[in-house]
Amino acid sequence: MTAETADPHVIATPAVPNLRDLGGRATADGGEVVHGVVFRSATLDSADVPTDPVLAALGIRTVVDLRTAGERATRPDLLPDGARGLALDVLADATQAAAARSGAAQVADVVRAPGGVADAFAGVDAAARMRDTYRDLVVAPSALAAYRGLVDAVLDPAGVPLLFHCTAGKDRTGWGVTVLLLAAGVDEDGAIEEFLAVNPAVRATFAPMLAQLEAVGGDPTVLAPLLEVRPDYLAAALDAMRARFGSFDAYLSDGLGLTPLRVEALRNVLRAD
Repeated sequence: MTAETADPHVIATPAVPNLRDLGGRATADGGEVVHGVVFRSATLDSADVPTDPVLAALGIRTVVDLRTAGERATRPDLLPDGARGLALDVLADATQAAAARSGAAQVADVVRAPGGVADAFAGVDAAARMRDTYRDLVVAPSALAAYRGLVDAVLDPAGVPLLFHCTAGKDRTGWGVTVLLLAAGVDEDGAIEEFLAVNPAVRATFAPMLAQLEAVGGDPTVLAPLLEVRPDYLAAALDAMRARFGSFDAYLSDGLGLTPLRVEALRNVLRAD
């Protein structure tokens, strides 16, 4: 895949960055994730969202917002016509909330005050901080509650089609997508492929801010670990899942509190067969 436009999961609209359909991913047993049921994206704060014809055609009934209360207050969602909003703060009590919240926020801060970027990141391994954040996405109590809420929303027949998002649609959203794809029967390689597939859209989103930073003498590469997804980030989450719960099935049952019937129902909702 050489360009975002070659990705069949991309749904192009200027109203919503990084909008993708989870449908079409192959499952390990020869099935497929169903199209048109669950979508992912970045923030829905454009004034064009309520009237966007592309979104209207998707028939979104529920928008799940995984951001912090502060993020929602700064850039509140504007919902597609007919959709309800559901706020599920993944990082309400996570130890690395600042790191995951803030790809966009930190870039904006250093663009406004570029001289502070060196001080802000002096001695900081940003990639390591992101890996810590991904571990929080798996084990933090607020994360477990939020992803359980996401699953419950997907299982509500009146709630789908559903779209969920965070700020850039890459970290909190990325783990949520991984959970849903694995639950549908996609193998880890397929889940990793979807996880990494957002990089072109994310880089396009942040490019103008990084260009501003470079224009005033800042170094955009300092922020790169915060503004993209990397295989080792998802690996950190999967390793934390296995260390804490033993397996993905145990994560669903012991972490998210799903009964076998709910797990099977989720699988059925997400699959085309």
